[in-house]
This record gives sequence, C-alpha cells and structure tokens, in this order.
Amino acid sequence: MNPTASQEIHAHLQHNDLSLAVRRMLDLSLEIEDENLMRESIQWSKLYHASIDNREAQPGEPFFKMGSDLLSKTRQAEASIKKADIGLLEVNHISKTYPKGNFSLHTISMSVKGGDILGIVGENGHGKTTLLRCIAGQLALDQGKLDFKLLNRPDQYDIRHHVAFIPQRIPRWYGRLKDNLHFSAAIYGINGKWNELMVDFMLERFNLSRYQDLTWNQISSGYRTRFEIARILLQRPSLLILDEPLANLDINAQQTILTDFRYMAKSIAHPMGVLLSSQQLHEVEKIADSVLLIKNGHCVYEVVKGKASQQSFALEIETPIDRQELLEILGDHMQIQFNGGFYTITSEQHAVQEIISKLISKKVPITYFRDITYSTKRYF
Repeated sequence: MNPTASQEIHAHLQHNDLSLAVRRMLDLSLEIEDENLMRESIQWSKLYHASIDNREAQPGEPFFKMGSDLLSKTRQAEASIKKADIGLLEVNHISKTYPKGNFSLHTISMSVKGGDILGIVGENGHGKTTLLRCIAGQLALDQGKLDFKLLNRPDQYDIRHHVAFIPQRIPRWYGRLKDNLHFSAAIYGINGKWNELMVDFMLERFNLSRYQDLTWNQISSGYRTRFEIARILLQRPSLLILDEPLANLDINAQQTILTDFRYMAKSIAHPMGVLLSSQQLHEVEKIADSVLLIKNGHCVYEVVKGKASQQSFALEIETPIDRQELLEILGDHMQIQFNGGFYTITSEQHAVQEIISKLISKKVPITYFRDITYSTKRYF
C-alpha cells in the first residue's frame, strides 16, 4: 500500500528532507483546496526560507511545531480527496512537413492520461520541438488527429486553456515579477482574495518570494524559468508541455523541478499529464513513465516502465584502463564501444550485475557506472 502524502511529509521531516517536506505540504494544501490550510502552509514555507536566508543549521522549534500541527489537519482532510482517473489525449498518426526546408516529422502515435509523464529525448534538430508544438496546437498537422478526451469539439481557444506550453526561450515580460503573476491569474479567471492567495502560493512554491519585486533584467535565466512554470500553473492545465525546461537550470534546480513535476502530475484529485523534451537523458528517465527517442523525425525507440524488454544487456562505465584490457578481462563475447568518455559494454548472455561483479573481482578501477539496458542512451 502506497503511503499517503501526509505520511510522506512526516517521513521527510524525520529524515531532515525539509525542503521537500515544505513543497509537498504546499501541494497537499492546494489539493485539499482549503483556504486557511493554504495560508498556513505558505507561512510554514516562509519560516523555512527565512532560516535558510539566515544560514541557520536548521529551522527552530516553531517550524517543527507548525509542521506537526499542519500534518494533524491534513491527515483528516486528505481522506476526503477523491481519486480521479482521466484520459487526456490520443495522438493518432500525426505528421508534419515544413514547406521550406527538408525536415519532416513522420507518423507518431501516443496516448496520455492524467498522471502520465512522457519524456521526449533526442539530439537537437531531430523533431522534439516540432512534436511538442504539434501536440500543443501551435502547428497545423499535415496528417493525423489529436483527440483531446476532455473536450467535445475543441477549437484553438479550448485547446490553449486545456494545454499549457512552455517554450525553451521564455517570452520577455515587463514590470515586477509579482505583478505579472497577478495579471496572469486574472486572465485565468482568478480574482479577489483567491488571486492574492494563489500568487502568494506560487511565489512560495517555486521559491520566488525574495524576487517578487524584481524585473526581467534583475533575475537569472533559471528563475525566469521558475517564474514561467509558476505563471502557467495558475491556469491549472490538464496537460503541461515543456520544451527543454532543464536547459537554464543548475544541477540542483534540475533535480528539484523534476521531482516537483512528478508530484504535481501524480496529484490524486487533479492529475496532470506532463510532456517534456530534454537532452538530460538520465534525469528525465528517472521520473518519466515512458520515454520516446526521436531521430530524424522518427520515433525510433520507446521505453515504458514496467513493460520494457531487451535483447541484450548494456552497461556504461568510466575507467582508466583501455579497451584491450577490458576485452581480456570480460572475454570476446562482450561488445565494447568507446565514445571518448565512457565505455559501453553489451552482452546477450550476461546481465549487468554479472559484468559488474566480474570487473570488481578483477579489481578494475571504476569511477562511474550505469545500467543502460532499458535506457535510450544506448541508441545515441
């Protein structure tokens, strides 16, 4: 039986994963949709960030006392949340050819349900952005059909309110960050006290409160990305599409944002489909339910968690010894490729654990290894 959100938050507090506990509490308060609980969660988040800003080893007793009180309230409230199971989108044999140029996105099909996270990976210029823009309704299809399950006869207006698209290059905005969030909330029909509450919520949820009075030129590209995510989530979209969302983020921020996407997508009451393109294969594969590899406009490989199969095992390692030494240790039945940084070892007979055990038994120095049997990395 999977733990409840309150149980997860309790565990995060016990193990001192305080940032994650705070973010999860904010998410849970939004899911419960209790105004007072949301305000208290925002205040709890502010206590945490104040301690970080003051470089304290950890927040004081008031923080943990307030967290305990919030957990007591959410345990009672989350029992009333009804699980939603919804189909969002069927992509049926879509294709796109640009009038000028020689690039074509060839026939691709997929389905997306609420809670699904789909990663689109591949090298630059091979069709990732074209595919996402087609699904977002920004490009006309040459062939095929997009079936939005929650919309009866969707026009472009309906699709743009159902689907949110965040491009790699964030559109420039003017004025203060917070004012832009208030404006966006109003456009999405959030007015009065809920406008104030939801903007305060998003500022805390994406650690933007300290930058709320700054302008475009005063914040980094990474925080512009955080702003755009916060702005677009005010829309409460059913389907969120992101083109290279990790490109402007540092490594720590990448891990945080990807974790957040997963929790947001897996919401009980409001599950959201997430499609994201990236060249950060390892990071995307950790959180995605399925991954599509796009090459020259074709979907050449798809990995679905729990349904993957393989004809051979594959291991990626970094070691100072050369290929000949590896062959002598592992034997001729292994295939070894070197790309200038890592060795890729493949075998139809021996599982990855066996290969690693053999290398360890021969005391081969290994500075990095990764099982890529089910990863798209082996097809690059």
